[in-house]
Amino acid sequence: MRRFRFDDPGFRAAFTSFVAERRDTPEEVDALVRDVLAAVRSEGLDALLRYAREFDRIELTEATMRVSSEEIADGAAACPADVRDAISFAAARIRSYHERQRPADQRFTDASGVELGWRWTPLEAVGIYVPGGRAAYPSTVLMNAVPASAAGVERIAMVTPPGRLQPAVLAAAQVAGVTEIWRVGGAQAVAALAYGAGPIRPVDKIVGPGNAFVTAAKRRVYGTVGIDALAGPSEIVVVADGQNDPEWIAADLLSQAEHDPAAQSILITDDADFARRVEQAVDRQLAALSTGEDARASWRDHGAVVIAPLDEAPGLVDEIAPEHVEFALDEPERLADRVRHAGAIFLGRHAPEAVGDYVAGSNHVLPTSRAARFSSGLSLYDFIKRTSIVKCDAESFAALAPATIALAEAEGLPAHARSAAIRLGQGRPPQS
Repeated sequence: MRRFRFDDPGFRAAFTSFVAERRDTPEEVDALVRDVLAAVRSEGLDALLRYAREFDRIELTEATMRVSSEEIADGAAACPADVRDAISFAAARIRSYHERQRPADQRFTDASGVELGWRWTPLEAVGIYVPGGRAAYPSTVLMNAVPASAAGVERIAMVTPPGRLQPAVLAAAQVAGVTEIWRVGGAQAVAALAYGAGPIRPVDKIVGPGNAFVTAAKRRVYGTVGIDALAGPSEIVVVADGQNDPEWIAADLLSQAEHDPAAQSILITDDADFARRVEQAVDRQLAALSTGEDARASWRDHGAVVIAPLDEAPGLVDEIAPEHVEFALDEPERLADRVRHAGAIFLGRHAPEAVGDYVAGSNHVLPTSRAARFSSGLSLYDFIKRTSIVKCDAESFAALAPATIALAEAEGLPAHARSAAIRLGQGRPPQS
């Protein structure tokens, strides 16, 4: 874990170097992913079943590849009642938040008499990748499927690696509006969603987190389908003064560190003694944390404590451009309103990032690896698209035509110019 002091002469260079460090998985996976995508695209179902044997050590058939409605219902029913209630509670809040994002269609007539506007329509089909194993979280299903359902997407296809599907994941799929679930994982699942394979029909967009193979596959199929983002390791910045309970802040830092050894947790504070007490609290909590191995590696290798005046915090946060930032202060907006680059901002001492992961209602699929400088978290807008509308009558067309002709001729596109001119009775080619 690194320590930085804003008043050190070498702070700027050291901090900039720290922020620039890469934390992505150093696996050379692209060549393998390229071959997997090509095989699924050409062989379809046969390739999926072969990769299930080769990568997942399981025999699948076309019949067993799809999770039946009975399996979904039975699995959801096996979910403990308190967890089912929490899933329903979270789903309702997520749906309410995202439905408020719905934009309005617009039609208007401008001064030239041209009628203009736009309308929004949902995507037809979306694929959701849900990791397996320890990373098979019901919250992943909710955060990806509920906004798609709220947007009006008719077909929501979920893929997840073969193996036992956790009851909580099935309960979340049931509540969120998932329409089909397939036992397919890895790059081959991304390929099936992009190109279609056997009974899996292609979708229009693929969302959801995954490992390096899934991320590489999403990068390669982009253009054939849309994707949400190329997710990197989780990250959090906590801006806190010495009035906080150090145990609270330590827990907040570890809430992201436990995700992955490559995750990053950073504390910015103006109180060196408080920082020391937070570090001690982190050590105490790590000793009793079931995810302590990953969290300890993350804190050791990528964590940091920055001692700086709090007025400098917004600038430091913007340089980091983190996935999450907490302002654990009495008047958090005073500093938070100056932040430009962050995936999500949590305001006050009682707004830990964990509530955003689950039940606040905002989306927890957020830009990582400094992508908050140019992108946003998942939202309703990821599942709708805008179509422009232009309507002219003869009079309004006449107002647009001369400039259309002039620009088309300037660009050396005579057919464009004629398309306008011919409606004015000009440029009609001679009849043979």
